[in-house]
Formats: sequence, C-alpha cells, structure tokens
Amino acid sequence: MKKIAIALAALALSGLAAAQKLSVAATAVPHAEILEFVKPQLAKQGVELEVKVFTDYVQPNVQVAEKRLDANFFQHKPYLEQFNKGKGTNLVAVAAVHVEPFGAYSSKHKALSELPAGGTVAIPNDPSNAGRALLLLDRAGVIKLKSTDNILATPRDIAENPKKLKFREIEAATLPRILPQVDLALINTNYALEAKLNPVKNALAIEDARSPYANWLVARPDNKDSEALKKLAAALNSAEVKKFIEGKYSGAVVPAF
Repeated sequence: MKKIAIALAALALSGLAAAQKLSVAATAVPHAEILEFVKPQLAKQGVELEVKVFTDYVQPNVQVAEKRLDANFFQHKPYLEQFNKGKGTNLVAVAAVHVEPFGAYSSKHKALSELPAGGTVAIPNDPSNAGRALLLLDRAGVIKLKSTDNILATPRDIAENPKKLKFREIEAATLPRILPQVDLALINTNYALEAKLNPVKNALAIEDARSPYANWLVARPDNKDSEALKKLAAALNSAEVKKFIEGKYSGAVVPAF
C-alpha cells in the first residue's frame, strides 16, 4: 500500500514538473482579452498562461528581450522591425493573429471635409504608426505624400497639405485622451476600443481588412520554437478564436488567418 502511495505521489510530481508556464505581455484590448479566451484551452494542453497587461508599446518588447517575459502580443511587423533596428534587439514574429483597422477620429467634426484650415491633427509618435496614419490620410484625400511606398513617412514627407493642417506627434496611448483638444486624431484600434470608441461607427476614415498591419505573437530566437509557444500560436490561429474575434468585435478587429 505504501509503495502504491509513493508511486502515485511520484506520478503527481512528474505531472506538475511537466506543466509548462508561459508569460505573455499584451495591451488590454483586444490582445489580453484574446489571450484570456485561449487560457482554458491551453491549460488542458498543460500550458499555464500568465497574461501581463501593459499600457505602452515599449516595455512589452524590452521585457521579452531581457527574458523577463516569454513573449508578447500587441504589435504589427513594421513596428517590430523598427523597434529591433532602433533598440538593437532581435525579437521575431511567430504567428499573425488579427488586424486592427487604424482609424481617424474627431469629437469636433462629423466628416473629414469639415476639418478647418490650420486645424490640428494628432498622430502617433512612433515611426511605423506615424507613417501608417499619414498613409491613411493620403488615401482619404486629406493630404498627399511624396511617396505612398514609404511606410515610415513623417509630416516632412507631405507634398500637399491643402488645408495647412498642423501635425502633432503624440504617444499612441495618449491620443484618445487628447481627442477633445485637436481636430482629428489617428488612433490605434486597441486604444480606441479602450476609450469606448467604435472604429466601425465612429471613425471618419478607417483601413479596410486588407491592411498589411496584422498583429503578431512575438518571441525571441531562443524560445520561438518551444512547445508552449507552438501551442499558444496554434490556439491563437484556431477556428474558435476566429469566431470569438468576429463575434466580440464586430469588424473593429478582423482575423488575419
């Protein structure tokens, strides 16, 4: 009887040892919500998922690069590439999950045509999202860029600005809060959703589902092929997650798989 008890205890301990822990950084909406949705599914596969919520776009990458966290889920490839180049990191994209159509919002005007001469437009201050904002305004006919192939365009790359709009580059997370202070703000969908803005209903201009800015699960070269990350990537690209995204966000977030 004693031998059986010892054997059972050893089996239990080996099961605990086999459990895989995975810590992932994410912004609150929709990334952390999607991760929380797959957490029970991963638990059944022996992966204990810990979701760490961040409000900025820098620390999630820093903490993964420094091995304080295993992976992150919040960014598109142009941002990741620019971050790696600027910070000397070598983070890698693992799986594309969804697209958050980027939008232009105003609390003062109901259409882009109402923007006043000399009005103020706020855009994100990181290079990839600033370029994305300006490309959207170019496609909407508000401005004309020197080249629409430059995804890192800045206000200096504007060739035509008929209304002589003034551009302010602001930290992305701050844009919803300063919306009442400007005529137009170009806001990432995760921050728009947190601020209770509906991209489908409230945006005066918005990217379509063909946007190349898919949001990726990101890790390091040393752990990107780990069993736990493979299981997370598969869960994030599952039919269940696709249905969850389509049902919960009603077009404000679009599956990329």
